[in-house]
Amino acid sequence: MNFRISSVLLAAPFVLAACADGASTKTDTSANVKSASAPALDLNYEKITLENGLDVVFHVDRSDPVVAINLAAHVGSARETEGRTGFAHLFEHLLFLDSENLGYGGLDEMNTRIGGEGTNGFTTNDMTQYFQAVPKDALEKVVWAEADKLGWFIETVTQNVIDNEKQVVKNEKRQRVDNAPYGHNWYVIGKALYPADHPYNWQVIGSLEDLDAATLQDTKDFYARWYVPNNVTVTITGDFDVAEAKAYVEKYFGEIPAGEEIEPYGARPGELSETIKLVHEDNFATVPRLTYVWPTVEQYHPDSYALEYLANYLTQGKTAPFNEVLVDEAKLSPGVGAFSNVSEIAGEFYLIAPSNAGTDLDELSPAIEQSFARFEENGMPQKDLDRIKASVEVEFYGNFDSALNKAIALSEYNLFTDDPGYYKKDLAAYRDVTTADVMRVYETYLKGKPFIATSFVPMGEAELGLEGSAVADVVEEEIVAGEGAAVEFDPAARVIENPTPSSFDRTVEPDFGAGYNLPSPTIWQTDLDNGLTVLGLPSDEIPVINFSLRLDGGRLRNDVSAPAAAGLTADMLSKGTANKTTAELEDAIGMLGSSISVSAGNTGVFVTGTTLSRNFDATMDLVQEMLFEPRWDEEEFATLKNQVLQSITSGEGNPNSIARREAAELTYPKDSPLHHSGLTGYGAADALEGVTLEDLKAFHADHYTLNGAALRVAGDYENSRVKAAWDRGDIGPDVAAKAPVSQTLSPVTEAKIYLYDVPGAKQSVLRLSRPALAATDADYPLAEAINFPLGGIYTSKLNTTLRVEKGYTYGIRSGFNGSKENGTFGVSSSVRSNVTKESIELIQEILSSHGPETTEENLAELKDALIRGQALKTETLRDKLGVLGEIDAYGYAPDYRAQNAKAIQAMTLADFKRIAAAHIRPDAMTYLVVGDAETQAGPLGELGLPVERLD
Repeated sequence: MNFRISSVLLAAPFVLAACADGASTKTDTSANVKSASAPALDLNYEKITLENGLDVVFHVDRSDPVVAINLAAHVGSARETEGRTGFAHLFEHLLFLDSENLGYGGLDEMNTRIGGEGTNGFTTNDMTQYFQAVPKDALEKVVWAEADKLGWFIETVTQNVIDNEKQVVKNEKRQRVDNAPYGHNWYVIGKALYPADHPYNWQVIGSLEDLDAATLQDTKDFYARWYVPNNVTVTITGDFDVAEAKAYVEKYFGEIPAGEEIEPYGARPGELSETIKLVHEDNFATVPRLTYVWPTVEQYHPDSYALEYLANYLTQGKTAPFNEVLVDEAKLSPGVGAFSNVSEIAGEFYLIAPSNAGTDLDELSPAIEQSFARFEENGMPQKDLDRIKASVEVEFYGNFDSALNKAIALSEYNLFTDDPGYYKKDLAAYRDVTTADVMRVYETYLKGKPFIATSFVPMGEAELGLEGSAVADVVEEEIVAGEGAAVEFDPAARVIENPTPSSFDRTVEPDFGAGYNLPSPTIWQTDLDNGLTVLGLPSDEIPVINFSLRLDGGRLRNDVSAPAAAGLTADMLSKGTANKTTAELEDAIGMLGSSISVSAGNTGVFVTGTTLSRNFDATMDLVQEMLFEPRWDEEEFATLKNQVLQSITSGEGNPNSIARREAAELTYPKDSPLHHSGLTGYGAADALEGVTLEDLKAFHADHYTLNGAALRVAGDYENSRVKAAWDRGDIGPDVAAKAPVSQTLSPVTEAKIYLYDVPGAKQSVLRLSRPALAATDADYPLAEAINFPLGGIYTSKLNTTLRVEKGYTYGIRSGFNGSKENGTFGVSSSVRSNVTKESIELIQEILSSHGPETTEENLAELKDALIRGQALKTETLRDKLGVLGEIDAYGYAPDYRAQNAKAIQAMTLADFKRIAAAHIRPDAMTYLVVGDAETQAGPLGELGLPVERLD
């Protein structure tokens, strides 16, 4: 998966009805059929197939002036060959870099320039997707660009380009796998579950050895075989004219020649003749973890749906069999998870159970058997099946609240089923699952069947693994001097010796289309008599409401000696109410199809969630009950404390968690509660031990009131219903709001390195920081704009240099992070360990030159990109909640985004240089390095900065 994407997309079932327009040549009209039980939302689409075999899907959505395009190729790691694992993913990286008519880096540069938020992509076992969303007047530009990627790419590739990008992919593997606790678990499972000739035997990321072996001829062969129109689906969604879009698609994609016919893979589920037990001593694990895996079925198989419900029921919720036995009764684990993973030709059922620190995993095995036995005895109650089904509708809407997500979903359905409207059958299959189906799939695929068992244990504690386990064969990379040396070449100077022919001049970038007006959202804001402020942004695109309630009970309200109080208090509110046990509360929320979570942040405690519009009133009743009628159950509190303790212990081996703790201690003075946030936000383990339930009750009584609180709602709501739910005097205690607490920062007057040792680390985690502007400062929006080309976008100076040119990192970012009183400027990355010093030198150089080297032309380009990008800023319900959150947190005016746009437009080059000089200062920053001190302490000492070793 590429750096650009941050989450697994489209895991939830889709609840949709569709109908198609009439279409041109080779048009699919099957989507005209509607299900009688379908929800109110209709997703109109049209599918055509070009003469070269390219499938194209169009969906019009005029809710925002945005268009999205997705190019999905039916090829992933499953199509690779022995000795070339990881190539599909490497190829994904390469395809972003260059094409004959856009030039090296031209795709990302264009996306930034026209107001996009970056191009993106991901690779799985079975597919690779590439996508971007831009303002609607750039439709022809992105069709031109994506076609150039498909048809005019291969002649730009050289061995130097491949070798340079290998380093980026290796850094991704280090960050996701080699430098992370339990990172090798999936590799071990794949090798054990599937035979060597099975396409799922290897991981998508591949092996470092195979990546090193990739050649130019490999790239050409892969491109010619798989990146052909008859193996690709292009989907366009958003606010556009279908006839115009068809003309663009025919013009730019139509002359790309078809490839050889590609035979589909048939289902090939994994097979096991006996249980296999494997153990691995993990350099970054501090808590043992046990994983059981059973082979199951491929995606869309009738049994795949019941398997998903089985995973949910076994482990999710208070009454889940595994929670009852392993967590509540035996107290062997802080929490157990399960999931069903289904791919194109096979699937797996995973059960993941971390033990408490120091606990032998053999103690978990009898409890696992007992959990299964309890399920066999009681089955799955109908009410629990109904509860899980109720969440399906909301999950669907959440995955389709943007043009981009719709483009990805329609492409994926078409890729695997040849039908963009397959979501109807998908949904029907979820709806048709019965409790008998759930028991049947358990008996068919799990009960008494062989499985893979992996024990990942801390280094030097192999005895904690399951008895009889063989040592897993894991290849550990050794980072040595010279590894990953940058390839010295100028990719922009490449010469195309054999240009790919075209019937017209493709070197000319298309003009923008017709102009458009940015929507001017109407923000509703009202103050209720009980002290609650309500803010709302309406959207009737889907029948869903997202909400977030802030109360003044965050970490800043902690005593420095009790840093866990805010977090534990918030967590306990999900552990039942005065009138409902934890299980009853979970059932009440689940039957509504709603979600409610409570968590403590620095500046407040936040109750966030999603509900169907029709269930808003009932969901708000439950929110109020949770907030002001907590159960304060002693057993739940003991279980919660253990879960937090195990999380802290687990974090001790994670370099990123360590960096979080150390950065907080450097950023905030010792008398600030935030200084003591620790690895997880709950402080250190010894401070946790002393917290009592009475402490939480006192914290709750002091800080939980609607006075000074704010409720944000976005979606399909009515003002009157929101007011009716909250405009009452009997909600919570009438306690006066507390005086504000200042978020003080430690001064930074010089550059200094702080080194935290993680022996054997493959990467160094870098966190650079200094005090900067408050979010309420008049210069703050200008500072954010100044950072945009520095480290706020994929095409930024920092990322272009350290990732694209040097191959030092998988990604690097910089940014201003303001609060109401003050703020910070920071840079964050993880770099290959043997270039830690060189990375810091480059960062210093880039930061120092950013202001002085910026020109009037650069400033004009920056302004144009940011102003154009406003079209994408309030598309989703999450975006809308974000706008309301900034108004609440910082006291901004309702039209603050328009005001900021005017301020950015008026910014002079002198303003730019003044702000950069004042706040982007590598000469006065803390340089936190979390990595291998044995190899890095010496080089860091050569930087000429003071170096302090942290314990």
